[in-house]
Amino acid sequence: MEQRIFVRLICVLTLSILPVNMVRAQNLAVKTNLLSDATATLNLGVEAAVAPQWTVDVSGSYNPWDFPNYRKQKLWMIQPEARFYLCEAFNGHFFAAHLLGGEFNMANPFFPFNFYEQLKNNRYEGWMYGAGVGYGYQWILSPRWSIEAEIGAGYVGTKYEEYECVRCGELIEEGISNRFTLTKLLVSIIFMIQ
Repeated sequence: MEQRIFVRLICVLTLSILPVNMVRAQNLAVKTNLLSDATATLNLGVEAAVAPQWTVDVSGSYNPWDFPNYRKQKLWMIQPEARFYLCEAFNGHFFAAHLLGGEFNMANPFFPFNFYEQLKNNRYEGWMYGAGVGYGYQWILSPRWSIEAEIGAGYVGTKYEEYECVRCGELIEEGISNRFTLTKLLVSIIFMIQ
């Protein structure tokens, strides 16, 4: 039920910010980030061409699960993005600028390379917000299917509460964190709606 509401919200938000005459069937795509899928995070993106080299992409992620051993990486996040393709929309190299916002509840999550070591022993919950820039490439596989990869970096701010252990515990502190970090990492499979 929550997943259907989440998917509808993303579609409505995307289509409401674009003028009706700019959304043509051959210029509209839906996508999923395979890297997010690998962490059991549900995600969906919608990308629409608004000019020959410009697109608008709105992606959302949602993870409602608790995992064994008190792992928790619950979150929801929305990430709108404007893209400029060097060749043509939905083909080749692109540069992007994006915003992000959402809510999290994390304890001992699986992140490669120990990005956030402090999450191993304590639980954090709160809000996140930020902005960044990215670079990516989109490969056309067929008239309807493509693959894309993108990496982005920028500012992420969080307003959080820290609890003393991953399972239970008293509130240790409330705080605000501001950092320059990775804001986007994706390998997506794309379906062009025609």
